[in-house]
Amino acid sequence: MILTNKLNITNQVELAKAEEKISKQKAKQLFDSGDITKVEVGTFAGLAFIHGYLFGDIYDFAGKIRKVNIAKGNFRFAPLMYLEQSLKHIDAMAQDSFDEIIEKYVEMNIAHPFREGNGRASRIWLDVMLKTAIKQVIDWNLVDKEEYLSAMQRSVVKDVEIKVLLQQALTDKINDRVIFMKGIDVSYYYEGYSQFKTEEL
Repeated sequence: MILTNKLNITNQVELAKAEEKISKQKAKQLFDSGDITKVEVGTFAGLAFIHGYLFGDIYDFAGKIRKVNIAKGNFRFAPLMYLEQSLKHIDAMAQDSFDEIIEKYVEMNIAHPFREGNGRASRIWLDVMLKTAIKQVIDWNLVDKEEYLSAMQRSVVKDVEIKVLLQQALTDKINDRVIFMKGIDVSYYYEGYSQFKTEEL
């Protein structure tokens, strides 16, 4: 099913290409303009700001809570009827240490509040929390795609694996532009988007 979009694209491949290009340009702008400092740290409102920023030129639903139930493979994300409640719970979760932040990130992944683009927006959201609380971010270039995806899948039951994986990739280069831009590329690569390099857009 092709998502209804503002670009009126009806071809799945074309839409994927346009989405990657435009939203990577927006991710670059988010960093270069300093707008990333406007993100409310660790709240759904902050995540919605990031999501709206990245995808607002492409989808009407950007930054808005999904109106349908969604699943990936055999896993069903938070049912619609519990989603608002779940987001309030996540907002209230602590975010002072690495462990607390990853736990919050895992819960947000289970909530999956948007129709599309959850992973890409929430990895930026995660780094903003880490940067604020522990003055570190993840160098996503050091996180293997398969290991990350399987650790995230298992994090629903046990979050030890994802904590270990991400802790090994922490860096204190929190304002490093290259690490941010490469991180966006890796984040998109996890989701199967690797046509454009953010730095070159």
